[in-house]
Amino acid sequence: MKATILVHCPDQAGIISTVTGFIHSNKGNIVYLDQHVDKPANVFFMRTVVEFQNDFSDLEHFKTLFQNELAISYNMEWSLHTDDKLPRMAIFVSKYNHCLYDLLSRYQSGELAVEIPFILSNHNDLRYIAEQFSIPFYHVHFTKANRVTAEQEQIAILEKHDVDFIVLARYMQIVSGNLIDKYPNKIINIHHSFLPAFAGAKPYHAAFKRGVKIIGATSHYVTEELDAGPIIEQDVTTVTHSHTIEDFITKGRDLEKIVLSRGVKLHIARKTMVYNNKTVIFS
Repeated sequence: MKATILVHCPDQAGIISTVTGFIHSNKGNIVYLDQHVDKPANVFFMRTVVEFQNDFSDLEHFKTLFQNELAISYNMEWSLHTDDKLPRMAIFVSKYNHCLYDLLSRYQSGELAVEIPFILSNHNDLRYIAEQFSIPFYHVHFTKANRVTAEQEQIAILEKHDVDFIVLARYMQIVSGNLIDKYPNKIINIHHSFLPAFAGAKPYHAAFKRGVKIIGATSHYVTEELDAGPIIEQDVTTVTHSHTIEDFITKGRDLEKIVLSRGVKLHIARKTMVYNNKTVIFS
């Protein structure tokens, strides 16, 4: 069995040697270790991948020992994730199909090691794509008047399918605090600009008017402050005066697909750690 252990705590001497020694003494072999210290905040971060011996049988006992012998004394926040269960990823989408098609193509080819129990939308326009990939599709209509009941319906669907995290693949609705609280740092959005510039409904039009020389895309975790959550991945591409708005949109959508998929893969691999509305991204 293989497991990933994520740790962050106040920085102090001896953390790495203590953790690695504990893992070794409990039938674990470390196959990967990466760490980072935020000096101004005095916070230590570590990601460790462990392979347990064949005769290892009691994961709950290991977790109890880790908590009692290490986590308490070092004031750690930590989590352990085994590789024997694929994370379950729900996809929310509206009418744009480029990010949805990209994610489903990567999923179908085996590039994304997840299960996709359903696709949910506030429109019926993209139901045919879900049918093409044989994935259940839920239409939950959203208006100002029914926002509360619609969100309750969304949460019921998510809980029914035991979802681990959500990807907003150009889902054009503001996600409320109720849903965010249930999935903290587990809702990934793609923003159609290099945050924080050119927010709004028509970022490429605004960028075109400003005569910019690069455009970009940003994947980030969703927080209650709109488009201000911890950033996971960003990228840019160059443009010139010869490009039209349509060129900007085409280039931007290509970036959106790439940046969103990168963010999703980093999350799946447990390579992201959130602290103070920022992320530590391990290699």
